[in-house]
Amino acid sequence: MSRKPVVCLAGTLDTKGTEYEYVRDALLAQDVDVLVVDCGVLGEPYFPPDIPAAEVAARAGVQLADFAAGVEGGAGGRNVAITKMSEGLRQVLAELCEQGRIDAVLGLGGTGGTDLLGGALQNLGIGVPKLIVSTMASNNTRPYVGHSDMMMMNAVTDIAGLNRISKQVLSNAAHAAAGLARGYETTKSQAEASKPLIAISMFGVTTPGVMRIREQLEENGFEVVTFHAVGEGAGMEHLIDTGAIDGLIDYTLPEIINHWNKGIFDPGIDRMEAAIRTGIPLVVAPGAAECFNFGARDTIPAEFDTDERNIIIHNPNITSLLATPDEMRRLGAYIADHVNRAPGPKAVALPLGGLDNYFKAGSQWHGVDVSPLLDTLREALDPAVEVVEMDANINDTAFADAVYQLFVKQWEQRKEAGIPVASVTTAG
Repeated sequence: MSRKPVVCLAGTLDTKGTEYEYVRDALLAQDVDVLVVDCGVLGEPYFPPDIPAAEVAARAGVQLADFAAGVEGGAGGRNVAITKMSEGLRQVLAELCEQGRIDAVLGLGGTGGTDLLGGALQNLGIGVPKLIVSTMASNNTRPYVGHSDMMMMNAVTDIAGLNRISKQVLSNAAHAAAGLARGYETTKSQAEASKPLIAISMFGVTTPGVMRIREQLEENGFEVVTFHAVGEGAGMEHLIDTGAIDGLIDYTLPEIINHWNKGIFDPGIDRMEAAIRTGIPLVVAPGAAECFNFGARDTIPAEFDTDERNIIIHNPNITSLLATPDEMRRLGAYIADHVNRAPGPKAVALPLGGLDNYFKAGSQWHGVDVSPLLDTLREALDPAVEVVEMDANINDTAFADAVYQLFVKQWEQRKEAGIPVASVTTAG
C-alpha cells in the first residue's frame, strides 16, 4: 500500500508554535501526513516535533544550549543562531528528500525565520515543492529565494497569533502545500531528460531572434530553456554550474552593464563566468549589451539622467539607458575576455545592423554608433575564435539562423573537446 504524501513543516515551534499547530492541523485535514522539524532555539516547542531542534543544531556541529545566552544577549547571537540552524535544516531536508520521505516543504517566518528557512529551502533541487509564508514576501525576495523555484506567500499580517486574516492566509498555504505534495510524483516525471538542454538569454528587445533559434533547436532534437536577462542570468549561470545545462547561446547581455551601474536588472554577479568554469559549447552574440535599466522615468539617479544616455521609456515602469563610448569599449573587452577564457567549443556572432529592436528604423536608438563595443570586441578576441558578422539586426531571421548553425558547429565539436552531455541525448 502506497503512503500518503508528506509535507515537511519546518520552523520555530517555540515562538510561532500556535501558528504551526494551526497549519499542521489544516494539512492533516487535507489527508496528507506531516513531518514537523523544529528550528527554535529560545525555549521548549509548543508541541512535540518529529525532528527536534537539538538534532537540527547537531547537524550544524553545535549544541542547542550554546545558543541560549547568545540569542538573549543581542543581534549578534541571534544571527549566529539563524545561520547555524539554517545550515542544520539544510542538511536535514537534503537527507529527507534523498530518502524520499517528504513531498513538499512549508515554513512560516518573519525576518529572522525567513532568513533561516530561505537559506535552507533554496538549496533544495528544482522541482522539490517549497513554500514560505513570510512577512518579507511583499519586499525583495531574492535574498531568500536565491536561484531556486521556491514560492513565497505574503503573510499580510505579522506571524504572531491567529485571527480572521491570518487564518485565511495560513489555511491557503496549507492547502497549497498539500496540493503540491500530492502532485510531486507527477512533477518529478517532468525532469526525465531525453534531449540535450540548451540555455539562451533573452530580453524583450531580442525575443524575435531567440524565438527563431529556439524553433530551430527544438525541430532538431534539442530542448531549450530561455532566461530573461532581468537578473535571471544569475540563475542561468547557477544551473550551468550544477551541470543541468548542456550548451549556451548567450544572446542577450544587458546584465553586464546593469551590474556595473547598479541598474534594476543587476544579476548580482559577474556574468559569463559559468561557461569558463564548465567548458560547455558556447555561442555569444552581444544582444542589448549597450543598455542598462532603471524603473520609472523619475527613478533614474541624477548621475545617469543625462542627454548622453538617450533614455528610452520602455514601459511605464522600466527605462533603458545607453552606454557611453567608454563603457562600450569596456563591454567589448569584457565579452572578448570571457569568450577567450571559455575552454570549450566557442564562437561569436556580431549583428552589424543593430544589437536589439531599439536599433530598428523608427526607434529612438536607430543609427546609434556601437562601433566602440564591436571594434574592441573584435580586436580583443583570440584569433582562433570563429566570428560570424552579418549586416543585419540581431532579430532578423537570417542572423538568427546563422547563430543556430554556428551553435550546431560548436555542438558537434563537443566530443572532440571531451565535454560530457548531462542529458540522455537524441541530438548530435
